[in-house]
Amino acid sequence: MDFDRTTRIRLLPAMFEGRERVLVEHGDLTATAFRFDSGVAALRLENGLGALVLLPFQGQQIWSATMNGRPLTMKSMFEQPRPTQVYLDTYGAFLIHCGMTAMGVPAAGDSHPLHGELPNAPYQEAWILAGEDESGRFLALHGHYRHTVAFNHNYQAEPTVCLYAGSTTFNMRMEVTNLKHAPMERLYMAHVNFRPVDNGRLVYSAPSTAQAVRVRRSIPSHIKPGPGYREFIEELAVQPDKHELLAPGLAFDPEIVFFIDYQADDDGWAHSMQLHPDGSADYIAHRPSQLDKGVRWISRTPDQDCLGIVLPSTAEPEGYTAEKAKGNVKVLGPGETWVCEMWAGALNADEAAQMEQRIRAIVEAPAAPEPAAAPPAEPAAAPEPTTPDAAFTPRYRN
Repeated sequence: MDFDRTTRIRLLPAMFEGRERVLVEHGDLTATAFRFDSGVAALRLENGLGALVLLPFQGQQIWSATMNGRPLTMKSMFEQPRPTQVYLDTYGAFLIHCGMTAMGVPAAGDSHPLHGELPNAPYQEAWILAGEDESGRFLALHGHYRHTVAFNHNYQAEPTVCLYAGSTTFNMRMEVTNLKHAPMERLYMAHVNFRPVDNGRLVYSAPSTAQAVRVRRSIPSHIKPGPGYREFIEELAVQPDKHELLAPGLAFDPEIVFFIDYQADDDGWAHSMQLHPDGSADYIAHRPSQLDKGVRWISRTPDQDCLGIVLPSTAEPEGYTAEKAKGNVKVLGPGETWVCEMWAGALNADEAAQMEQRIRAIVEAPAAPEPAAAPPAEPAAAPEPTTPDAAFTPRYRN
């Protein structure tokens, strides 16, 4: 995003006192500020087709998302966010940024909090962005969180969530810069929590094989499985496609986790949907070149109902020590910046049908043949890196 061509309105905590009030109007887009009864400041972005409620100073989470009159966000035990940095004390958002110095469930040898320091991080700076780009007119929330621990860490996280006029999908982006003069280990997960529907069908750009869709067979210490749970996991290990129809009664209590090898289209995007019985869909797209681990998390209990269609990640969520042993902990050099980008939202029935065809084409495409051996040649110049802003943009207008 070109910030030099974007109007920036700095947000201050004092703007969120009293009744909800309009801060910005930008064509059909509006941004309003309010504060939950719990005391957490919130920003509502609306475009006439839907709304996002975001937390500017607490993790820059998307607390809730609604499109086409339908809530997209998981059901949880929390009616509103709570002012805390403890992950499970305020769990129920649509998007939670996880990482960066650690991520996942801490296990033996780990001392980090659940999913790291980012989920409810206290953001020092936040802005509303108003502008127009190749995807259209937009309003966005952008922020800076600087994480500094003497002798250990010094980085800045800069997330952006962008809502476009006339669109039921929205853009989510994270940019992280290592401010240290030494390399920085990094782990990241976008914990995107949709609301499952009975008899919803999962369609995604990966083959439904036991090799490409692997169920987590180990059971973490915090999981207390009920009757039939272990047997269901063993079934899924052999026949993973059994979970793709969310039939009532499947044993997703308390949770089932998959690790999925996604395939991307020619523009570098992997696609996932929950197709509703009426033909509409929930949708998310990510770039495996940026987020190479596709994690699926399903939890259907009387107290929470959640579908992580895909949680795009740089590692699996087994905690720092386990991921380090697997070789999944990546490194950011001194002064380097890492960027990832995703799209999420809702599709109508026609858009969902078109996307299903697109996904099927990705999965059914023949594998590229191995290139023939060639004699040694002079090394070629490195290609120019592609940026997320120049990539395919899955935009949907009503």
